[in-house]
Amino acid sequence: MIETGLPGAQAQVYSNDGAHFEATVICEDFAGKTMVKQHQMVYVSLGNNIQLNEIHALSLKTYTPQEWEKVRKPD
Repeated sequence: MIETGLPGAQAQVYSNDGAHFEATVICEDFAGKTMVKQHQMVYVSLGNNIQLNEIHALSLKTYTPQEWEKVRKPD
């Protein structure tokens, strides 16, 4: 859902119980946006799934591709 709602994004999503999720999202469109705005963009991509309680909890980490490279390969 995230990759469909945010074209060009890469999402890695994990869940242990099908209702609580952890997601790492890498998207060029996050550039220049605050973390709050980035998270809002992800929530919009999920549509009504949170409101309908199909997704009970979501922990997010958002990065631009450049930020992700730094996280993956620290100096």
